[in-house]
Amino acid sequence: MAFETISINETFDGQVAELILNAPSANILSAVMMQEIRTFLADDKCNKSRKLIVIKGAGDSFCFGASVEEHTADQVNDMLPGFHLMCGDIISHPVATLAQVSGFCLGGGFELAIACSLVFADETAKFAVPEIQLGVFPPVAASLLPVLGGSSLANDLLLTGKKVSAELLAARGVVTNVSTQADLQDHVEQYIEKSILPRSASSLRFAHQAARLTVVNHYKATIPVLEKLYLEDLMATHDANEGINSFVEKRKPQWNDN
Repeated sequence: MAFETISINETFDGQVAELILNAPSANILSAVMMQEIRTFLADDKCNKSRKLIVIKGAGDSFCFGASVEEHTADQVNDMLPGFHLMCGDIISHPVATLAQVSGFCLGGGFELAIACSLVFADETAKFAVPEIQLGVFPPVAASLLPVLGGSSLANDLLLTGKKVSAELLAARGVVTNVSTQADLQDHVEQYIEKSILPRSASSLRFAHQAARLTVVNHYKATIPVLEKLYLEDLMATHDANEGINSFVEKRKPQWNDN
């Protein structure tokens, strides 16, 4: 199947798929890209030989996030639910997913990465959810980070929008493995060869379902509440719309605290 914004590489005799966000240099998660990711995941569900899906970005960075232009009031009611469905598809997918992260991993890109079962990153990786700088918040990160890294980390990242290293997130249990930039690809392949390929594909699916049960149930319970908070309450404020519009218009936001 041909895609416009992603590429699929079959590796290890088809046991592993590389899903590449192929819109460099920022690999922005547009509505088209999100739908293409969902289409691939749905089509691949019945591939009984699949043991792992690796998600990576083309070029030097993983992903700068979702399109800010699609966060405006006239589009966000379509964009945000679609993004949440995509992340839900990744979280609940029967096959384990591994985010391979270099460079910037921001906003929706960070949320996509932490939706994956495993995160392998290199020393160049910089992670952030900078939505607060635009007067909004990231619902997927608000759902997943307290479970994956603890409430203290979630509070700090969501309230400040600051960038943090792969090493810090590894220490908090969010990132699985940190490599040098030169070694990241080799370390991912070594992990696959040693820990994934020798296992039964069907048994891996059952183990993955068991391992993800808590996260899947938590996400399903919290994301509708967070989505409603964002779309019905946050987007009714002046400052949320001002933050998004000021970014699109390339100017400093003028907050009125309402």
